[in-house]
Amino acid sequence: MRSERSRVLLVGLGPTTESALAGLVSSVDVIGLVRPADASADPTAALAANLRIPPFTDASLAAIERVVRHLEPDCVVVSSHNRVFPARLVGLSRFINVHYAPLPRYRGRATVNWAIINGEPATAITIHVLSPGLDAGNILFQKPVPIEPGDNVGTLYGKLNDLQRRHLGDVVRRHLDGDLGTPQDESQATYCCTRTPHDGEIDWTRSARRVHDLIRSLTPPYPGAFTYFGGQKLRVWRSEVPNGPRFVGIVPGRVVAISRSGGYVDVLAGDRPIRLHEVQLDGGEQMPAADVISSTKDTLGLRLVELQAQIEDLAQRLAEAQNRAANADE
Repeated sequence: MRSERSRVLLVGLGPTTESALAGLVSSVDVIGLVRPADASADPTAALAANLRIPPFTDASLAAIERVVRHLEPDCVVVSSHNRVFPARLVGLSRFINVHYAPLPRYRGRATVNWAIINGEPATAITIHVLSPGLDAGNILFQKPVPIEPGDNVGTLYGKLNDLQRRHLGDVVRRHLDGDLGTPQDESQATYCCTRTPHDGEIDWTRSARRVHDLIRSLTPPYPGAFTYFGGQKLRVWRSEVPNGPRFVGIVPGRVVAISRSGGYVDVLAGDRPIRLHEVQLDGGEQMPAADVISSTKDTLGLRLVELQAQIEDLAQRLAEAQNRAANADE
């Protein structure tokens, strides 16, 4: 068993790195933080600065390789990075990765978002030996986390971050003391693709449950699920699927009920209404949906008839501008 404290380099780009740092400092000596952030603006970098941990703001793979060669850590812990580490880099030290998913399922990107979007009953935190493959390597620690009906991506990250804070230091020590972990079953591997902000557009033809899951998967720190209202982008921050009347005539996106006192608006999805509570027009403030949407004749989303009307309006304005320019030249 090791009697001295191990020297660990922490690499992290995203919102999980702060709890990783907090979980490591009581168990190991963190000798550097690789993170492209300013201590004056980023809580993780600020925590590292308060602990007098040297910052390395270039998080490219080439830069990480240079830092590893220079510091020669006992272990490199990765908690949120967007690249697969090559064999040359991984061969320089022991590497441990933190992944918020039940590996070997849900390898890849945006795994917490995808778990909510897909209606999964649970996700997990997995701490594993990092190998050159995508989220491959022996599992050192895994704990499931139920996805409760009231959860959104922010609350779920909070639960996962808490588990990382409580367990990461001990897992790193056990691995350095000889714990090799358990191999992943490659036949069970599944993968998640990258998500972009454009993927947050609400498809009102989907079921109300699927629309609700998309909305709660994109709450802060993500940019929000969105639709269109009156030609403007409308972000939806909070929703629910209420018990209510059954519809057999459905226009997806049509507003069917407005509650001024409750502040909510019921909108038809592909199978039943979904209740929108908090929304935000681009450039505006977050507010109750009923303060923005005022008529049951309204339909959310981009419709072909509305797009055609906008095109015709733009064409007319362009023609008028050209006529004015021609008359001015005469």
